[in-house]
Amino acid sequence: MLINKKIILGITFLWIFSFMCPINAETESPRKQMKDGISPENILCRDELELVIRTNGMPACVKSETEDKMQERGILQDTNTIKTDFEITTVPASSMSVVNLYITDHDLNLSHRGMEVVSTEGLFEFTVNGISIQGPEKMIETGYNTGKFYLKLKLPQTINGKQLSQDDVVLIKYLDKSNLSGEQSIRVKSIPLTKTFAEIETSGEGSKIGREFILRLYEPDANRDSRDEDRISISQLEFRSEGGIKTTLANPKFDANSNYLIETGPNTNIFEVQIKIPRQIDNKIIHIGEWYQIKYIDRTTPSNSDEKVILKGKIG
Repeated sequence: MLINKKIILGITFLWIFSFMCPINAETESPRKQMKDGISPENILCRDELELVIRTNGMPACVKSETEDKMQERGILQDTNTIKTDFEITTVPASSMSVVNLYITDHDLNLSHRGMEVVSTEGLFEFTVNGISIQGPEKMIETGYNTGKFYLKLKLPQTINGKQLSQDDVVLIKYLDKSNLSGEQSIRVKSIPLTKTFAEIETSGEGSKIGREFILRLYEPDANRDSRDEDRISISQLEFRSEGGIKTTLANPKFDANSNYLIETGPNTNIFEVQIKIPRQIDNKIIHIGEWYQIKYIDRTTPSNSDEKVILKGKIG
């Protein structure tokens, strides 16, 4: 009888614990989210966990006390580090792929009548998963007096004998030796590798129920006519939410201003549509605080495979 009471007490405790501390099973691991195309800085963590970025560029979801310990051990990126004006153009994760990036630093613009060619020695550190790789020797100013420089980083075929994959992260450190305070600062950018050129983003109040916002898809392969605007059917984008909703943006509940994502201009590669997240779909309520995702399948990738491109967010 005593054993039965212990069992009952144990079951009761577990039930109370699970009720008081619910675990969101739908929140995927940082590694899985990165495989789905989410950048390290935009990883979602469970409510009780904090997002941190290790010095090798890899994200993790940890408790606050663990974050403090990791910070003491010096294995996290400095939260006081200044972020750069890096602009990523394309990041395909196939072998011998290229990361095209730009950095703006007007202190390097010494000749205002010509385009500067600047040595990268002592200015940059490039790593993949914490392992140093060879970077470009020079960067070139994009025009006269712009202060904006272009670099072309060629990625190796393998790291420690392993093929590059979507598990890998490129970390770029720029050692700014002449900031406004006269002190050196380190500017960083983490780039998750992906097998697709397509990207999804929003502008406006995309996480608030009933508010209009722009959904933007960068998809160069859908740009088939360089003189006119191309279109992508909104039925190609799937919407899922924490409450079990699964539909496409063609659902009239999204109140889209068009049945298509329309290219913003001839040959821009950028497609947009205006939509709203509704309060209810198919008799299922969308609640504030729930996660949602919008998925697009890129079927024309550099890796010749179908790859998921996913935007994730929380209802505000």
